[in-house]
Amino acid sequence: MKGLLQKDFRLMVKQSSFFSTIGFVAVIFASVVKDTSFIISYLTFIGFMFTLSTINYDEFDNGNAFLFSLPITRRGYVMEKYGFGLIMGGVCWLFGTLIALISGQVRGTNSIQDTLGIALVFFPVMLLILEMMIPFQLKFGGEKGRIAAIVMAGIVFIVFLGAAKIAETMHVDLNGLLNRLETMDERVLGVLVAAVSVAGLLLSGRISVSIMEKKEF
Repeated sequence: MKGLLQKDFRLMVKQSSFFSTIGFVAVIFASVVKDTSFIISYLTFIGFMFTLSTINYDEFDNGNAFLFSLPITRRGYVMEKYGFGLIMGGVCWLFGTLIALISGQVRGTNSIQDTLGIALVFFPVMLLILEMMIPFQLKFGGEKGRIAAIVMAGIVFIVFLGAAKIAETMHVDLNGLLNRLETMDERVLGVLVAAVSVAGLLLSGRISVSIMEKKEF
């Protein structure tokens, strides 16, 4: 897995001009946009989605056939992609949070507590997107994978919308449930969100390993 990480980081270095541009744009946004929370989600999303670019790079010109002729297991390959995604997403998330904190303090638009709270909300949301995208990317490839992921996101949205309608029909107080979440102890809520994120990561990883083990190159 160490070799795969080195490969992907070397690929990232080759894209240094792209990341420099992204960082510059983020700084410009932070200086002109009042809501700096956008910066956090924007950079975190870019960091996570770069993992999908490395998968496309591996698949280009039947590269996987050569890659798996090396002493690399398919399970190890999947683990490396999730690990690389967490590293990239985490670094970009920290960078975005730092920019938002500095901008909020200099311009007096957001308090430190508000910015950190928003950052802690965005990370698991972006992680959920990564957890959904990697299996589709491995299964269908670049363009088809993105289309399939969008379709799945639409299905999930419809399911949640349908569940909300059913709850309304059954006179379930959804507002009351949301109010309970808002009044829940922050530490308990944080542990709950972390547990859901880890569970989603494990499930997504298991699905991805199953997909890779069945693929033929």
